[in-house]
Amino acid sequence: MLMNFSDEVLNLIGTPENDTLEYKAVLPPARTIGRIMSAFANSKGGILILGVAEDSNEIRVTGLSNDFNVNGVVHRAIDLLSPKPVINYQYITYGEKRIYAIQVSKSDEPVSIEGKVYARDKNGIISPIGSENESVLHTGIKEIDDAAQQIKEFKPSSTNAKSKLLDHYQSVINIISDSRKLLCPDSITIPTNNQEGKILMRILFSSCADNFEIYLTDLLYEIYLAKPETLKSSEQTVTVKEVLDCSDMQEFVTYLANKKLSKLQRGSVKGFIADNKQISKLNVISTSQQEEIEKILQIRHLYSHKNGIIDEKFLSYYPGMFTLNNEHILTVEDLLKHFSYLLDTVDRLDKAAITKYHLSTL
Repeated sequence: MLMNFSDEVLNLIGTPENDTLEYKAVLPPARTIGRIMSAFANSKGGILILGVAEDSNEIRVTGLSNDFNVNGVVHRAIDLLSPKPVINYQYITYGEKRIYAIQVSKSDEPVSIEGKVYARDKNGIISPIGSENESVLHTGIKEIDDAAQQIKEFKPSSTNAKSKLLDHYQSVINIISDSRKLLCPDSITIPTNNQEGKILMRILFSSCADNFEIYLTDLLYEIYLAKPETLKSSEQTVTVKEVLDCSDMQEFVTYLANKKLSKLQRGSVKGFIADNKQISKLNVISTSQQEEIEKILQIRHLYSHKNGIIDEKFLSYYPGMFTLNNEHILTVEDLLKHFSYLLDTVDRLDKAAITKYHLSTL
């Protein structure tokens, strides 16, 4: 049975964040909340308060929107934990504003989320246990090592969406490192002649492009959670059936974010950005950058739907560079250049979205 701890929370507000206290101005996604829960449980325990912001040592009670049922997101977060620690949670009224508090008790055994065990240090910084022993790849191939270093540098203060993408991109780099003899037996600047290597290259490249799209969907979801009023825009049209087909608000938001991705999946980056003011208002991706991303996604389309055989549509994006009906083969160097371009785009988008929409970070 959940206990009432509202008096404790009300007395805490105004206290700076520390190893047992964290504030979030808006409702984070379940994965973010789950990591914070894991870190509290594996350290001293602690309290997460939603609807309170700490900026430049100033603590402000911002309150939470009434459009979302926080309990649903918290239940999803708890379901991600193994084993589940003792957790209490409740809405609390502060003046005329509604906030939400989650109290996590210290656990006698490690509490993991998605196979990782998190902890908090004395400064309230959360990291996977053992991460201090992780090192950047040193393959001796500059381009591969630089890509691994780029991922490491982009990790701090990321949204949940970016964190997921970085985890996936790290796995891609690890596979490239482990499969060098297959992917680039002679040099990273020379395409492999090995058929298995060609197939693996297509899979790795397509997964990078796919996860870039997934990042944009997840980012939209986080923006909707943080600023649900963006769902009420006159530009936002949904049918009654679409709403009724979803079991709750969170499911509807996920559905809507995925729906918004349809143009991007057809290769129209410009169409996607034009249709999503939450992204376009960040003023991060210029027209020329949108065109470059579209060219990258066309390679994925060629691999996914044409088995790598160059068609006329592909040639319209790369005039004079390839021959119709020839096989398109990426070198590892090419893959890493596209990889780095998408990573840099995500990093700039993420930082701008965190600033504009006050998104929660990991």
